[in-house]
Amino acid sequence: MSWRLIEKYRDILKQERGAICKEHTGKIRVAIIYPNTYYVGMSNLGFQAIYYHLNQRDDVVCERGFLPDEGDIEEFKRTNTSLFSLESQKRLKDFDIVAFSVSFENDYINILKILDLAGIRYKKEERGKNEPLIIMGGVCAFFNPEPLTSFIDLIVVGEGEDVINEIIDRFKDERSEGAGKKEILEKIARIEGCYIPELYDVEYNDDRTFKRIIPKGEASPIIKKRWVKDVDKYIPCTRIFTKNTEFADMLLIEVSRGCGRACRFCLEGYAYRPLRYRKAEGILKLVRGEKGVKERIGLVGAAVSDYPYIDDVCLNIAGNISVSSLRADSVSETLIKKLLESGHKTIALAPEAGSERLRRVIKKDITEGDILNAAGLILSSGIPNLKLYFMIGLPTEADEDVAAIIDLAKKVREILLETGRKRGRLGRLTLSISSFVPKPHTPFQWCRMEDAASLSRKLRFLKKSIAKTDNVFLTTDLPKWAYIQGILSRGDRRVGDIIEWAYKMDGNWMRAIREAGVDADFYALRERPLDESLPWDHIDVGVKRGLLIKEYKEAIANS
Repeated sequence: MSWRLIEKYRDILKQERGAICKEHTGKIRVAIIYPNTYYVGMSNLGFQAIYYHLNQRDDVVCERGFLPDEGDIEEFKRTNTSLFSLESQKRLKDFDIVAFSVSFENDYINILKILDLAGIRYKKEERGKNEPLIIMGGVCAFFNPEPLTSFIDLIVVGEGEDVINEIIDRFKDERSEGAGKKEILEKIARIEGCYIPELYDVEYNDDRTFKRIIPKGEASPIIKKRWVKDVDKYIPCTRIFTKNTEFADMLLIEVSRGCGRACRFCLEGYAYRPLRYRKAEGILKLVRGEKGVKERIGLVGAAVSDYPYIDDVCLNIAGNISVSSLRADSVSETLIKKLLESGHKTIALAPEAGSERLRRVIKKDITEGDILNAAGLILSSGIPNLKLYFMIGLPTEADEDVAAIIDLAKKVREILLETGRKRGRLGRLTLSISSFVPKPHTPFQWCRMEDAASLSRKLRFLKKSIAKTDNVFLTTDLPKWAYIQGILSRGDRRVGDIIEWAYKMDGNWMRAIREAGVDADFYALRERPLDESLPWDHIDVGVKRGLLIKEYKEAIANS
């Protein structure tokens, strides 16, 4: 046992406000894990929401766990210390349930790392009956959990606020009657939204494509997504405040769930249907509850400027507000004025594509005029800097569409220079470029990814094109990481071998692919026929396949 690590965790707790510490005796012990570092995980609202809701139960103690910082991982290994929870520093392997909240595919490898550090065997078939029940929730759990099915006992498909209590109730009842893990899982499988991979077999075609998933016994052939109908009953917000996270001491509040725009590349507009807005009164009540404590409020949603009560909220919040990004065609003067008063120096817009043709293909229904008008409104207000989000490698994209990013950026730059000269101080324009990754349950789920070499060529073109342009800067992702995300996003159960090898290879994904003997291009770079069975077809997120096909065909027709 490392006392240095224990003291570090206790020091982290001392710097928090809002942590819940409870006695373990006589309670269901749940460790909720964010598969990344504390700094990253403590800005995740879903993670904080489940932690808070579970701890409202008198029969549950819920504590947090994270991926240790790199230096601390070495200390855990050197001292043979089993990974422990933050609140009580009790070993994770002594909890009844270890529940992962997973938001990003690239964190999959960290699930194995955390289980191993905790002394819990990461392959579920090797775990003993007395080891914790391993649960997975979060967005990755309900768009395509198949690559993780070798490691997870129970996958919660959908929004967790309601279903988590049903799971705890069933777990408690069955355990009190002496049921073992297998029996408990079989009973939990009857709860809508609960997917037990062990209760399903998978068949593949001779050409290696996915054929079908076969339920065993009474297991349901379709897993229906759980969704919260009354979003005003649950308003995810920051429950634990700390300086040791990205949004330090900011009250984050989710104002909406889902997105009504239904851009064809975006999971938010499909997997989170139906679109639900929270009433302004509930948002303002939470803010007033923090009066005198929080001066910084972060409004969270897929498109905050689309929130119908945004002006009302802005006019009635005394503190400073922040938003992630704005829609170019729904920016209001009231919102921009509030952001300026809040001290914002940069606002982000997301055109996604440089040309109007490609924006039509992806159903990003904003015109160049919308973008330039929004830029003018923002920059003329006194906010000096602007960030524009774009993607490359989108379906039907040609070199002309990539060049259009530069053309649009130059027009925005002219507005930036004009408003900056009037103000006596020039701002900066940042272009943030990411690579398109096809996502399940979207109209582009059948599309191929562009290979890393082609994406890198386009990035070189963009960098060269703005290299000598003053006040314009470029940030990009790495195409190789987008490629890995594409494999994990559209993979089947066989991709679990790549994840395991990536863990064994200390994160060397390319070597892991070779060692696993899995054709990764088959998952990431292959366009799929519309009649092909897909590994996630048994996951029902509430969007009909026919609608996705219709949107896909319309996209291609617009090309």
